[in-house]
Amino acid sequence: MNKLTASDSFIKTEGLISLWDFQNKEGDTFIAKGPYPYKLKEMNGAVDVIEAPIAGGKAIDLSDSKWLSIAREECPMLNIYGADARFSVMAWVKRTERSSSGCEFVAGIWNETKKRRQYGLFINLEIWDSSEQACGHVSAVGGPTPGYKYCMTSAIGTTPVAKGEWHFIVFTYNGSESTIYLDGVLDYREGYNPYPYPDGIFDGGKDGADFTVGAVNRSDEIGNFYHGLLGGLAVYNRALSENEIAELYSKSID
Repeated sequence: MNKLTASDSFIKTEGLISLWDFQNKEGDTFIAKGPYPYKLKEMNGAVDVIEAPIAGGKAIDLSDSKWLSIAREECPMLNIYGADARFSVMAWVKRTERSSSGCEFVAGIWNETKKRRQYGLFINLEIWDSSEQACGHVSAVGGPTPGYKYCMTSAIGTTPVAKGEWHFIVFTYNGSESTIYLDGVLDYREGYNPYPYPDGIFDGGKDGADFTVGAVNRSDEIGNFYHGLLGGLAVYNRALSENEIAELYSKSID
């Protein structure tokens, strides 16, 4: 398959905000394709760009605590919040082994230190008897879930996201539930995926969180680093259907 056509399939899907296929770089920033060419800035040194058999044909290496960010004021369309919030966050990931354990953040607007959580795509949250699955975290309160130390409101799939392999993970929110898809299909888990959540998304206001990729601010420092390759990162302003997600999956593999 022509790799440019793979990127085009994301761009032509209704509701796209931004797609980073890591083909366009300017200085220390990666420029998105689509209606909003937001710039992801390297935050811990330069990241390597490599050839990859997925959408766009490129991926970045986020090993060694590398991560990316866009200041909140520079990406207003990614600041999705309120009772009418709808979105899809998706990425191609190829996880690699690491010496540390714990959850890994892929992308979203999520600051735990300042209690400015909105939405975030994670892997390996390790809550609700989970381990190594993709997870779609949502918050209407910004801080921890009432009655808990941490935020506990998350769609969590059944299938571990295997390391050393390319996988397409998608997180959607349709105003009533958060849902995780793995490799084009709903990764169903009773009670947790889809995860009922009609409460909407927290409004962080002017002091809310930035959009980050590969890490989040928690415990007064940057952490929850994603470890591996990342490609084909896209955000939409609506919850895509399973059929649409399956089509994007099939069109973005080589």
